[in-house]
Amino acid sequence: MVYILLILSVFAGIALSYFFGKQKQIAQLLLVLSSGVLLGITVLEIFPEIFQRGSSHIGIWILAGVLLQLVLESLTKGFEHGHFHHKDDKKIFPFALLVGLFIHAFFEGIPLHEMGNSITPYLEGILVHNIPISFVMGVFLLQSHFNKKMGVVIILLFALASPLGMWLAEFLNPDYQIYFLAIVSGIFLHISSVIIFENDKSHKLDLKKIFFVLLGIGIAYTAHILH
Repeated sequence: MVYILLILSVFAGIALSYFFGKQKQIAQLLLVLSSGVLLGITVLEIFPEIFQRGSSHIGIWILAGVLLQLVLESLTKGFEHGHFHHKDDKKIFPFALLVGLFIHAFFEGIPLHEMGNSITPYLEGILVHNIPISFVMGVFLLQSHFNKKMGVVIILLFALASPLGMWLAEFLNPDYQIYFLAIVSGIFLHISSVIIFENDKSHKLDLKKIFFVLLGIGIAYTAHILH
């Protein structure tokens, strides 16, 4: 069930890009909404769990997640928060970008193994997060007139990254799960912070962004209290 939801969330984002790809504001609002959800899930759900179950040095693994995301963004060029204007030949999907996105999604999938088939707030956060990233990916592929067969392969690789991480976690020592969750919390913290605090050049107060961030946090809080 969880595998199917993860894959469907990617294809949902791709489908939205097909119908609304020319409306970049939709992608930005989806990203801002997902950033609020990720921030809320991280603070309300993940942090309490990792600090309760982890060692006194668990914070180092959170910082490791932040640093890992910084490294990944050197490959993805900020694709996770809506930046997809590459200088490369637009008919060729940058290999480094694909690798960065795959690793990102793979790490997110690892903690899901411990949660089984339960619909947890953590899973809901990933599902919400997948939609805008897939939306941006779909826009990139459509606007660049990318080879359709290769485009399908790229989408499938991204869609299968988190399920693959979840499956491979079965072979890991269960005691390590909490550290992977801490790493992912650092990734979530970095991504949500960048999206939320990324201002336009005028540095004006963006009430629409604040509304969608609060909406995302509200969704996370609702998932938290219902879990």
